[in-house]
Amino acid sequence: MDDTSTTLFDSYEQDFRHIISGISDKLEGNGKSQQGEQRKAALRKVELELDEADDIVSQLEIEVQGIPQSVKAPYAARLKQAKSDLTRYKKLSKELHSQAARSDLLGSFKNGTSSSDDPYGERSDRSRLLGGTEILEDGSRRIAESTSLALETENHGADILRSLRGQREQIENSRNTLQTADTHIDRATGTLKGMVRQMYRQKVLLSAIGVFFVVLVCVILYFKLVR
Repeated sequence: MDDTSTTLFDSYEQDFRHIISGISDKLEGNGKSQQGEQRKAALRKVELELDEADDIVSQLEIEVQGIPQSVKAPYAARLKQAKSDLTRYKKLSKELHSQAARSDLLGSFKNGTSSSDDPYGERSDRSRLLGGTEILEDGSRRIAESTSLALETENHGADILRSLRGQREQIENSRNTLQTADTHIDRATGTLKGMVRQMYRQKVLLSAIGVFFVVLVCVILYFKLVR
């Protein structure tokens, strides 16, 4: 059995679990205690790691297709679990982004509280609402940029995966060709060995015939000259 697909699957899954572990720590572990810009930076990093994890899941889908049916079931189950984990953390990341946006909006309201009676003052409700709108628009813009970057990365990753797939097929074809050549070489070697053995047998036979004639000549000469 060719273990190439299963070995690659195990390797990619190990990378996926390492990334998911880091995401879990940022969203549910030590990262939950972070606040302000530090928390925002962690969430942005989680977005990039989720994109990377998504690419790895795509690679796992490709590798599982090359696994023989006799051992495919457990690998398909592991792929399903990986997809489930990725979906869960994507949802959690989106929720935390929304919470952070709401916290920024509420914070701007709190910091902008004013005792002024002027409805169009610098710290009026109108100004705070406009500031909140700008924050939401900025968040939407960042999400759109992240989505665009994710799509570009996904397309680039798909091209790389297709290229790797083609290279692997070429390597497998080359290996099959070498195996066929080895088979022909083994057959040719067997034929040559048979020819060498046949040559040795003929050589021994000719030597025996030569010795026989020499002895015969000696016997004839003996009887002719001596008697």
